[in-house]
Amino acid sequence: MSTAHAPVLAPKAPSLASERRYWAPEIETRSRAEWDAQSLRLLQAHLRYAYGNAPYYRARFDAARVHPDDVRSLDDLRRFPLLDKGVLRARQQAVPLLGDLAAVPEDEVVYVSASSGSTGVPTLSPFTAGDFDDWIDFEARLFWASGLRPSDRYAHSLNFSLFVGGPCVLGAQKLGALSIHAGTVPSDRLLAILRQFQATAMWTTPSYAWYLGETAAKEGIDPRRDLAVRRIFVAGEPGGSIPETRARIEALWGARVYDYYGLSDIFGACAGMCEERQGLHWAEDHILVEVLDPLTGEPVAEGERGELVLTTLRKRARPLIRFRVGDIVSFTSEPCACGRTSKRLLGVHGRVDDMLIIRGVNIFPSDIEAIVRKDHDFTGEYRLVVERVDHLDALSVEVEHRAGLNTPPEALAARLRGQIKAVTGVGARVVVLAPDSLPRATHKAKRIDDRRTGVWTA
Repeated sequence: MSTAHAPVLAPKAPSLASERRYWAPEIETRSRAEWDAQSLRLLQAHLRYAYGNAPYYRARFDAARVHPDDVRSLDDLRRFPLLDKGVLRARQQAVPLLGDLAAVPEDEVVYVSASSGSTGVPTLSPFTAGDFDDWIDFEARLFWASGLRPSDRYAHSLNFSLFVGGPCVLGAQKLGALSIHAGTVPSDRLLAILRQFQATAMWTTPSYAWYLGETAAKEGIDPRRDLAVRRIFVAGEPGGSIPETRARIEALWGARVYDYYGLSDIFGACAGMCEERQGLHWAEDHILVEVLDPLTGEPVAEGERGELVLTTLRKRARPLIRFRVGDIVSFTSEPCACGRTSKRLLGVHGRVDDMLIIRGVNIFPSDIEAIVRKDHDFTGEYRLVVERVDHLDALSVEVEHRAGLNTPPEALAARLRGQIKAVTGVGARVVVLAPDSLPRATHKAKRIDDRRTGVWTA
């Protein structure tokens, strides 16, 4: 790819609106008591709405002998049954097109996103016009908190094909940024777009931000010098909240990385980092959060890891009541140094189905990622291989040494093995490979190669 003669545009001029600190100060700075009071009011009304308009919820609540009028506090929500992806899929197939969790007729639905279908039939997520407007306004709020301004040129590098992340670009447009609907074009084309428009911000996955930076270097482009990107929003993988991964991406780009979190079943980004980058500010006026022990179903202490369970508070097309997301997360309700007071997602540590139990110790790919990417003798790419040896699960960690390194692979492996043991308590075999030996991801990286057969569950 040649970008040597691409025109270089002058920066956009800042506007007076750029001086505003908050997108919606009356919402973003309210007290904890005000947040909780609003959540309770919205929850009570939303449960009544779901019960009265969605056939599934009426039948399910009646079977569980619970009623919306029973809710007098936020803790009372725990009496209501949980919901998971399997139910969404089954009800959609039983009552096409949208399933009987839908609470509006199809003629009120203006947009649908869909899950990837990686674990089964893709499930649709419907939106009324009001739902869609609420979503885009929250995206604008997140972008503003992350420092995006009307003077920016923003390249949206996410899939637009039914993916819920696609329309998030409209949040950037709403706040006034010049918005480039790049989509998932080949890397050489995206680099040309970034160069031509002198884009100052973009959004992609952590793996692809890494891959694109490496690709640029191989093409003779220094992202820090030849491109204008100074903010990179990432989502879709835990890496954006892992400081070591953020630091490596930032070193490639000379840009600040901001982690975002969303899911197709509710709306695009439900949380995102402000400029303090001490957790992700949650859409607390739209979604109620529970963090539960995945085995007992009991709430975990604030800051502790547990499974994310979400309840919509405003979505009319398809309410979700106590939806088990499958992500292992931690939260805090402490106010942020930026002045915003909503709950903050401290990180997505993995998925329930990605958790490995090695000799009785729970391990997530993100635990290994933080260790590997802190050591700059490695490229940062890694893969976990799980095998059954003598009736016990054994973990191997495959990594690549950086180009030009003269340290013997055996010494690198011994050092990394010691670091993994010290941090996680797990003894792992470490395999050090040559650069570019492991596959690169252009969307979400697959980090686990499970080679076990005949695996039983306890």
